[in-house]
Amino acid sequence: MEFGYNIKKERKQKGLTLEELSERSNVSKSMLSMIERGEKNPTIQVASQIAEGLEVTISKLLGEQQENEVIVIRSNQQLIYRDETTGVERHLLSPSFSAIGIEFILNIIPPLKETGTFPPHKRGVQEHIYVARGKLKIELGEKPKSYILEKGDSIYYEADLKHRFVNLLNTECHYYLIIDSHKIDA
Repeated sequence: MEFGYNIKKERKQKGLTLEELSERSNVSKSMLSMIERGEKNPTIQVASQIAEGLEVTISKLLGEQQENEVIVIRSNQQLIYRDETTGVERHLLSPSFSAIGIEFILNIIPPLKETGTFPPHKRGVQEHIYVARGKLKIELGEKPKSYILEKGDSIYYEADLKHRFVNLLNTECHYYLIIDSHKIDA
């Protein structure tokens, strides 16, 4: 699997052992090994923890690295990551340029499901969310503060805290997410 290969490649480029990445990402060494070998497909939450541990985006680990002035991404060419456990889908709608630090994503949460808790991003990372369909509960922080967003609502927050998304309805929830990491503190 390209995702596992890219994790291993990024880990080796950074000179990290499996044990070091395990400590940084809070994902077990055995799980990381299985993912790198393509034997296990991580949940979106675990993929996010690994990306944070490697200090890269999930999109980079998925292999999106084109850097042209104009890029058209057809619907059948979008990188889609589907969490086999929860059914949550992550559609990358834009190229991921690490130098620019912007990702545009459509997330789809099945009826009455959740994403699990994402680890904090680095200081300076911001997230912008717009709910296109459904009713979304967002929990932010260690002692989570909850925000309920309905179709047409949006929210912005500094993403250097734990965050979790829950679909409150018996229909799919679609929300657009922009992750802006171009102001990361050094």
